[in-house]
Amino acid sequence: MTGYIKSFLAVCLLLQLGASVSLPKRDSKVSGGITPFSNAPVFRSSDDWTPPGTMYARSVQLNDSSILATWENYSPEPPQVYFPIFRSTDYGRTWSEYSRVEDTERGYGLRYQPHLYVLPGQLGDLPAGTVLISGSAIPTDLSSTHIELYASRDQGQTWEFVSHVADGGEALPNNGLTPIWEPFLFYRDGALTVFYSDQRDPAHGQKLVHQTTTDGVSWGSVVNDVRYSNYTARPGMPTIAQLKNGNWIMTYEYVNDPCECGVPVYYRISDDPLSWDDKTPTWIRPSDGTNPEGTPYVVVGDDGTIIISSNTESAVFVNDGDAPADGWRSVHIAQKRSYTRALGMIEATGSEKQYLSLISGGVFNAIDPINTVTFGVEDFKAW
Repeated sequence: MTGYIKSFLAVCLLLQLGASVSLPKRDSKVSGGITPFSNAPVFRSSDDWTPPGTMYARSVQLNDSSILATWENYSPEPPQVYFPIFRSTDYGRTWSEYSRVEDTERGYGLRYQPHLYVLPGQLGDLPAGTVLISGSAIPTDLSSTHIELYASRDQGQTWEFVSHVADGGEALPNNGLTPIWEPFLFYRDGALTVFYSDQRDPAHGQKLVHQTTTDGVSWGSVVNDVRYSNYTARPGMPTIAQLKNGNWIMTYEYVNDPCECGVPVYYRISDDPLSWDDKTPTWIRPSDGTNPEGTPYVVVGDDGTIIISSNTESAVFVNDGDAPADGWRSVHIAQKRSYTRALGMIEATGSEKQYLSLISGGVFNAIDPINTVTFGVEDFKAW
């Protein structure tokens, strides 16, 4: 988990303030597809919620072209917190609440870092097309962390518990504590993998790992993905995507990098999406001198365009091929920057053209302390 939140987590459950809504911008028509737009409001909490209100938003497009979105809710407790599910049937311009994913097993509440995913193939008794969500069940006092897996067989209307993935300690991002964070789901060849950040190894302040299941219920042993010899190093927030040439890219942030350059974003390239530990880390340095920092997210378009988002910039960072170190460039867009702004690829009904989706859940320490969840779409092939 990123260093930005050390002071925040200890007090976020005690504060209450208020905020404003951002309206959609940009309306350049793209013939035969989706009209790009930015900052369409999805949700804003009421002023009695704990700041920041919302954060860590995620979205996914279903096979009926609708889009589901979720995020961290900082609602007053009790009742226990939950992952909201909002739905859009117009490619993200308008949204309404659709369902809620609630902690039916531990009674702690589903508190942090949800990830939405659509199964592309069968997993145990879960058919292709099942919507999955993984995130952390954490009690109000933040005394423990538990990565859980839930599923929806009806396109997000109802949810069922599937399995406990992993358990960790107190939910504070301090070296020496043992929490686990930031699950990211990935499916291949009948098996589901959860990548996550892990503080349980006494040899590492934090490292990146994964576990895999073939039935959704029983999980394999922990496999190391990214570790540094320096104990204070905190690689975090892994995401992966497949490149057009068949290789894979993993992005992550590096808190306490000795470069003294903030929280730089790194990536690794592998020919195996489950083998990263011995791959070369490369710092993302766009040609304009920008230093993207923190909370990265990566997607790859069907034309091979690699797109990465970071915490500190509204711009995205673009490359192609096998992501050469000198191939990164900045593309400035209107969608708000966000703590772990999530990217996706979406298509319009009857069209095979892909568009880039972006969902922003808000930032830490905003001038306006209650965030608004916003959504945007970009025609990335026009850049």
